[in-house]
Amino acid sequence: MQNSSSVTVFTLQGLNETASNEYTFFVFTFLAYLLICLFNVTLIITIIIEKTLHEPMYIFLCNLCVNGLYGTAGLYPKLLSDFLSDSHVISYAGCVIQAYVIYNSLMCEFTILTLMAYDRYVAICKPLQYHSMMTSLTITKFLLISWILPFCESTIGILLSIRLPLCGSHIDKLYCDNWSIVKLSCVDNILNNIYGYIVLLIHVCQALLNVYSYFHIFRACVKSSEEISKFMQTCLPHLISLMSFTISILFDVLYSRYGSRNIPQAVRNFLAVEFLVIPPLLNPLIYGLKLSQIRRRVMRVFCRKVHILK
Repeated sequence: MQNSSSVTVFTLQGLNETASNEYTFFVFTFLAYLLICLFNVTLIITIIIEKTLHEPMYIFLCNLCVNGLYGTAGLYPKLLSDFLSDSHVISYAGCVIQAYVIYNSLMCEFTILTLMAYDRYVAICKPLQYHSMMTSLTITKFLLISWILPFCESTIGILLSIRLPLCGSHIDKLYCDNWSIVKLSCVDNILNNIYGYIVLLIHVCQALLNVYSYFHIFRACVKSSEEISKFMQTCLPHLISLMSFTISILFDVLYSRYGSRNIPQAVRNFLAVEFLVIPPLLNPLIYGLKLSQIRRRVMRVFCRKVHILK
């Protein structure tokens, strides 16, 4: 057993069974990260420079992409370096920072998706009141909530974790996360569990708000083919993003809390990183392909750059 004074580095054990294929995994991981950066940066730049896209839905989408880059930056650089290294270790400070960034980005993403659901609810169910309800001041407040609330949740969660004395240094994942640190504690972590349930309650309320929004959206859309068309155009991409992220998070939470070590390492690794691969890659793709305004503006920006290069 180790005491907290001797734990200065953690060993990440998620790559223990991939030694023979590490270069292959490095190439695919690097390509995935490159695509995530390319797709999200393209969407962010397009929304920023095109004034016609300075509307609530696109502003929320821009923040969603920024958060995707922020969250993946907490995983991919370290993971890529581990593929090229024989020892998969991370310092105590580095582990805490990585856990904080990933923890923070998850909560931020779900909050932004909830606000996007509310925006679609107002746009479809209360179209005549949309511009009076979704004012610049309201959007600013929503954006502040989407970043400050997760910041507070994550900061409290990490502070509760770093106070714990640790009796181990082996983390059975590809990266550090808050729950993995808590599980190494030598003492009772009931305070962390209570806080975890409080955070869960907050996000269950957000989930209920999503359900409420889409219940009324569906009810409004079945009344006319025009509303159904509007739903397919603007709500379907958000619904796909929300469902893919929620399912990914549920997989990770259920595995972290109740997962068996008898599950093959490759499956455990996939479940652990799914929410940092699929949503950041999927979000800009489905919005870029489905929303005609985004698609046209991206092509315009691309063609403009090609013209400049010529």
